[in-house]
Amino acid sequence: MLITADELRRRLGGAAAPQVLDARWSLAGGPGRAEFAAGHLPGSRYVDLETELTDHDLGAGRHPLPRIADFAAAMRAHGVSADRPVVVIDGGDGLAAARLWWMLTGAGHLDVSLLDGGYAAWVGSGGEIETGETPPVEPGDFTAAGDDWPEVVGADDIAGVLAAGHNVWDVRAAERYRGEVEPMDPVAGHVPGARNLPDAGLHAADGRFLPEPALSERLARVAPGDVVYCGSGVTAARTLAALRLAGIAGVRLYAGSWSDWIADPARPVATGGE
Repeated sequence: MLITADELRRRLGGAAAPQVLDARWSLAGGPGRAEFAAGHLPGSRYVDLETELTDHDLGAGRHPLPRIADFAAAMRAHGVSADRPVVVIDGGDGLAAARLWWMLTGAGHLDVSLLDGGYAAWVGSGGEIETGETPPVEPGDFTAAGDDWPEVVGADDIAGVLAAGHNVWDVRAAERYRGEVEPMDPVAGHVPGARNLPDAGLHAADGRFLPEPALSERLARVAPGDVVYCGSGVTAARTLAALRLAGIAGVRLYAGSWSDWIADPARPVATGGE
């Protein structure tokens, strides 16, 4: 699931080179197309989180998932095929890359890897770069495996998740969970009944995931059937990647996350706690 810059360089030079998708984006700065044009892996394609991994017309939070068929069409336009490996990268923090990894695997692609450390790791390893926009590619043949996203829940499902004995994990920073600060959304706090599991503790300072034993220890409380959420469904995808690295599958995503929960003023809000 993870690939190093050195291993990616070897694979790009081989007969079955993967398609590299670059999803650089930041919570504060938005899409990274300008950064991509300034330097990117040879042959890589830029994927815009705000327009290709999100459909703002569908509501449900700040980054609502697009229809799965629309996402598959966008991936075909980038040359993605079912039988060709894909490597996803971003600037280095793993946020947008994990969102793209989660969507590709959820849509049924069987060979998707994350470049650990992203573009920063590639440059740091001495990897070759290109500038400008990449030319059009031959469309791929990737199609979604189903008609809807698997392992996704909505706001109306949360009560049932908790009643069934599963945990709902808020992976935002502890101070946001407690409602002490809220830099992104108009209401502070968390979903009642949710517990806090900050995603920031799952990565090193350079954005690389912690080793598997450390991830397993930090995520030992999470079990199949649990649900994770964040502010808008992006950071939680990175938590899902960490869970998969730790060998924990079957954890679901509240895709709309906190920004969706507070869209209905009738929904309760909790503060304090863990």
